[in-house]
Amino acid sequence: MAQLDSNQIAACQNLQESVEAIVHLVEQESTLQNQDITSVHTSLRKAIAPTFEVAFVGAFSAGKSMLINALLGRELLYSAEGHATGIECYIAYAPSDRERVVLTFASAAEVHEEVQVLLERLGVSSAIDLSREETVSTILTACEKMIEKEGGESKSERAKQAKALKLLIEGWWTNRDRIHPTSNATYSMEQFNFTNLKDAAAYARRGSNSAVLKRVEYYCCHPLLEDGNVLVDLPGIDAPIKKDAALTYSKISNEDTSAVVAVLKPAAAGDMTKEETELLEAMRSNSGIRDRVFFVFNRIDETWYNVQLRQRLESLIASQFRDGQRLYKTSGLLGFYGSQLRETSAGDRFGLDSIFASSIKSAEIAEETPQFVYEFNRYCSSSGKLPANRFRISVNNYESQNENYVRILGEYGSPLVDQLIHDSGIEVFREGITRYLTEEKRPQLFSTLANDLQPLCVALRRLYSDRYRELDSQPTELEGIKSNRLDRLNTDLKRLAENFADHLKREVNEIVTNQCVSFEDDFRNLQVRMQGRMGELLNGFSVKQAYQRATLAHPRNSTAPLLAILVEAFYYLANELEEVLTAEIERVIRRLFSLLMDRIRHQDYYRELCRLVGDDAGLEDRLKAIEQSVQLALRSEASTECDRYVRESPDFYQEGSVSLYQFREVLRQTSVGYDFLPMVEAEPAIRQLLELDFSPKVKRTVTSTFRQAVSQTLKSQLLPVAVEYEEVILQQYTIARNHLEKTIEKEAQEQLEQLAEQKSALQEQIATYNQAVEAIDACLQSMGCDRYQLPIVELVT
Repeated sequence: MAQLDSNQIAACQNLQESVEAIVHLVEQESTLQNQDITSVHTSLRKAIAPTFEVAFVGAFSAGKSMLINALLGRELLYSAEGHATGIECYIAYAPSDRERVVLTFASAAEVHEEVQVLLERLGVSSAIDLSREETVSTILTACEKMIEKEGGESKSERAKQAKALKLLIEGWWTNRDRIHPTSNATYSMEQFNFTNLKDAAAYARRGSNSAVLKRVEYYCCHPLLEDGNVLVDLPGIDAPIKKDAALTYSKISNEDTSAVVAVLKPAAAGDMTKEETELLEAMRSNSGIRDRVFFVFNRIDETWYNVQLRQRLESLIASQFRDGQRLYKTSGLLGFYGSQLRETSAGDRFGLDSIFASSIKSAEIAEETPQFVYEFNRYCSSSGKLPANRFRISVNNYESQNENYVRILGEYGSPLVDQLIHDSGIEVFREGITRYLTEEKRPQLFSTLANDLQPLCVALRRLYSDRYRELDSQPTELEGIKSNRLDRLNTDLKRLAENFADHLKREVNEIVTNQCVSFEDDFRNLQVRMQGRMGELLNGFSVKQAYQRATLAHPRNSTAPLLAILVEAFYYLANELEEVLTAEIERVIRRLFSLLMDRIRHQDYYRELCRLVGDDAGLEDRLKAIEQSVQLALRSEASTECDRYVRESPDFYQEGSVSLYQFREVLRQTSVGYDFLPMVEAEPAIRQLLELDFSPKVKRTVTSTFRQAVSQTLKSQLLPVAVEYEEVILQQYTIARNHLEKTIEKEAQEQLEQLAEQKSALQEQIATYNQAVEAIDACLQSMGCDRYQLPIVELVT
């Protein structure tokens, strides 16, 4: 941990070990599994992390880069209106003699994708070859014409997009030898022959170069960056390239991100955009940043000139942002360049020939007006922020914007610049974030950790105290334990009886509500077997054999009607299916009772009952008797269910039904003669007719009626056992007492030893807990977080 004094380092050197000890103690307790330890891990990681990343997020052109420049008082980052390539900028600390820049370029594929998007937005054909110089020249010419037609590069959205495309193409062409086709190439500033941060930053800041950079890492000397603080500038959340916007959201949810500066545009736009609303929701869902969020309404100067914008902004703040949040109103443009003016003079025309030299054209052509100059003149003439008794400023129409700018600064100088910086809100924002990062950050990180630990510590202290009181209340002599054990016998038997009853009721409930997996699997097999057997019987049904059985039953007749064949078929199918259903349900019930008994044997109450009484008090024999009773009842149910198959279904002869139509067709086929040949020839049709009748009946049996009968039988047979056996177990008192008296001496000795072991183990846990808490409290105290002290366990005997 950087920037801690020697006392803090000494007090906090075992912080991670101590916190992990608390978490481990919580994880050992099954009753505390609902405690949230994720937040503890997160807050611990933040408290001990060597870096503290502050992500600047917002829409493009919201002013993120300008705010960072203003915070550091150095123009490191590229800042301009319009779309910029998705570039990540990391600014970290380095001593003054080790300042440096590391540049990572976008791949050629990423640049081409960006070009395609901009071409489509501008309505230009996207079928281009960027490796050809004439193609590049054509695109640049087209961009310049668009900008000229729109009246300037910042006059319209189309002009801004054309400028962005122009910079991207220029950056690609200039740096194409450094750009890898598919991967991101990284270079140190020495590889560009830069010897200082200023020159390297100027290269990265140049619009065309910035357009093709993927990531820039600045390492510079500034007090704000000490103590591991890292400022991160991210692409706009509304970037047209989805992966650029996704990069920002990924950073917000990243565990390395410790705080967020959300730069919002309602001051200029009048309301929050959909993307800004989604951004705030994403930040609220990241437990890693908690309330470490700074809300900055940038471009506040727009509200100076528009009453409606000012009213809408105040209404938005009042309705959607609670009191106490870190909220700032700034004009990054006026604040940053205003502070830069302090280093200028009339000799360089107050920065026009130095700071803004690249923004104005040569003397041979009329100078362009830098955006800051335009906004400065507007501030002087229309903002209403300047006290009339100190500043009587005029902006003359007969002078150019640049001439007005130079004259006004020449007349009012530093007082005007100081007032401009004050009104920009930059100093308030800089003071707020500097105070947080240098004074408030560490105490807040440690207090957050303490707040996350507090519920765990309170729960552990309560658990240990209750457990110790319980152990301390137990007898500590053999005779006392023996007497106490005999006195508890009746209560123990009652508890075992209740546990058995509850368990059996749960098992029955799982079966009848289709929640018992093994029973459901077995019953599905029964269903499959019944339906499969019905198919086998239908496919193997012989009309010839049925005909022979029918005529055999009536020796005086040599022929038989179709109905006689159907009667034989109905009896045959019903009887065969009854055998299958009976055999299958016997198998299902046998497996069910075997599983039920196995589950009972694995219950604590069963093992304790056997230990107290010497056996299971006849429970297994009783369940075997119940199984036989259930088997008998369900065999009867199966017989009744299949006996009904002999009768046709109610809708078998319903007018218009498929079965009636099929019956008539079969009757027509079998009535053409008096011997059995027409019957045999109609065998496929007869089988189909039988299937039409039997298929619904079998399906209804296995999915509804018989399943209901099984559930009802099991409930009626097993639930009374739950009540009955409660009384049976209680009646074992005399047997249990006699059995216990034979073994109680040994049990009492074992209990004494077990009690001593439990006390010793608990005391070790308490000692571990108190040691960890004392170490954490010492660390909190060194950080000035005395009021967040965690509770220790104090045993009262």
